[in-house]
Amino acid sequence: MNVVNEVPTAERLLGDIARELPGAAAVFRRYQLDYCCGGNQTLREAAAAAGIDARSVERDLAALAPVPSEAPEEPLPLIDHILVRYHETHRRELPELIALARRVEQRHAEHPQVPQGLAGLLEHMAEALEEHMQKEERILFPMMRAGGVPMIMGPIQVMEHEHVEHGEKLRQLEALTRNHTPPADACTSWHALYAGTRKLVDDVMQHIHLENNVLFPQF
Repeated sequence: MNVVNEVPTAERLLGDIARELPGAAAVFRRYQLDYCCGGNQTLREAAAAAGIDARSVERDLAALAPVPSEAPEEPLPLIDHILVRYHETHRRELPELIALARRVEQRHAEHPQVPQGLAGLLEHMAEALEEHMQKEERILFPMMRAGGVPMIMGPIQVMEHEHVEHGEKLRQLEALTRNHTPPADACTSWHALYAGTRKLVDDVMQHIHLENNVLFPQF
């Protein structure tokens, strides 16, 4: 996995990777690599000091950034794409964002720009998204796989209404994070948190776009 300026991931600083790659903080914690106080070490140096194979960490980091693929337009392939690219991603990344938000709120409670209430908002979003995705997986998508039925407009309208509610939560998220802009003295965890919230907004918006503007009109 190569990122900024084609520098190999193993030669990049842990702190830089955590700031720029959503989900990297969770990978580093899993390997017990200190990306905060030890963030000025390269991945290769930190892994060697911990007796870890840097290539294993690189593979896990690479899995966080799948190569973008053009979404198909045909209904059945598009449904599969949505399930893998968005449903699985939301379920994988939101718990980490919630944990990061809680940590930042606790450690920087006295900071004037601390996003107080962010963890709670993300928890609410995770619950709403999970309920929404289960409705799609259990009701709407099976109807679509069956070719559509006369009553399909009811579930579609429910999903579109919930999409509006998700959009409102995204606006709250952007306001609370100052459009995902950490303060000048923010720690690495704070930077990682806002990189993750920015990606969440992008993912949810694209998820909604594909359903509202590509998938639903076909039924």
